Amino acid sequence: MSKFYPYLKLSPLAAGVAVTLVLLASCGPKKQAVNPMAAMMMQAVPVRAVQALSSNVPLDISAVGNAEAISSVDVKSQVAGQILSVHFQAGQNLTKGQLLFEIDPEPLQRQIAQIQADLVKDAALEQQARANVAKDQAMLKQTQASAQRGLALEKEGIFSKEQTDALVASNGSNLASLDADKAAVESAVASIKADRARLSQTELQLSYTKITAPISGRAGAITIKPGNLVKENDATLVTILQISPIYVSFGVPQQLLSEVQKHNQEHPLLVRAEADGGARTEIGSLRFIDNTVDTTTGTINLKAEFPNKSGALWPGEYVNVKAQLSVENNRIVVPSSTIENGPTGKYVWVVNTGNDTVAMRPVDVARTYKPADAAEQAVIGKGLQPGETVISEGQMRLMPGGKVHLLKPATQMSGSKTANPEGQS
Repeated sequence: MSKFYPYLKLSPLAAGVAVTLVLLASCGPKKQAVNPMAAMMMQAVPVRAVQALSSNVPLDISAVGNAEAISSVDVKSQVAGQILSVHFQAGQNLTKGQLLFEIDPEPLQRQIAQIQADLVKDAALEQQARANVAKDQAMLKQTQASAQRGLALEKEGIFSKEQTDALVASNGSNLASLDADKAAVESAVASIKADRARLSQTELQLSYTKITAPISGRAGAITIKPGNLVKENDATLVTILQISPIYVSFGVPQQLLSEVQKHNQEHPLLVRAEADGGARTEIGSLRFIDNTVDTTTGTINLKAEFPNKSGALWPGEYVNVKAQLSVENNRIVVPSSTIENGPTGKYVWVVNTGNDTVAMRPVDVARTYKPADAAEQAVIGKGLQPGETVISEGQMRLMPGGKVHLLKPATQMSGSKTANPEGQS
């Protein structure tokens, strides 16, 4: 001892007491090892949490739809001729009745002039034939009287048979002339009717030289230029698609058919169509439910009509479709990020706010839905009550009965999940 403490001097009695204490200490019981699990449970895990809320949740169906024009018209020429002018641009929005193409009308105008001249000639022929009829009728009246007188005089022996036969023959000739002139009148009248029919037909064809838009819509590519010749009902000059309003076709699983029919009978289902990730949105209503299920996909085709006044939807475009069937009141919702999958099903971590410990709580998730301004939410069928605190971040380090330290929420109803939130506040 003097080797290490040269300046320390102990009495024999003090030295003996010191030795005895050292021996007792060396012979005493060993210190027990600390349980790591217990130590972990004693240490509070930093987490973030949200409250289970009672909310009115829309019952929606979602699908990918395809926009299609309600009407599509291939514009063709109804007369043959040369294109004089084109009065619109490809891709232009057109209104019904707007002038599109003009065909050279001169050949038809010449035909109309010829037909009008024929009408004048036929009218003159009719007038002449009627005059001849009037003359024949007067002569026939005279010859009929002469023939009757001749027959009477023949009976009295005054006229010979030859004289009487001549008078009767003259009367027959006048009668034949009258019938011929009446036929001429009928022929002239028929010619006039035919000319008028040809005139109407030619004037109709003349009207076809101005080709107008049969519907309002958007023009496609123009396939012909001024100076080109066109045939009657031949090539398509331009295609017009009606895009306002517009249809969106989409399929839903056949299991939802009864729900769709039920709610659509109560009121037309509102349908939302979103393009470009929601940058372009239109609201419409269901207009058509197909009468058969597609056996290859197990879906039934629906069509919704959208006003599309802004042109947000384009024919052939794929869009995200949501149809609201109804609104379920007072449903329990939590962010989908709080839902965990275990061997026995889905569960959440619930905080006991009395002592800041957590417990695993089995839950029944009825469905999920995505609000417009929040993360995806899980609709809880059973397992949670409104106001209960549910862990949304930091679940990886939790164990039943463990203590937690609640950090400040990053955002209300946050849908993000962070496995290691230490150091965040």
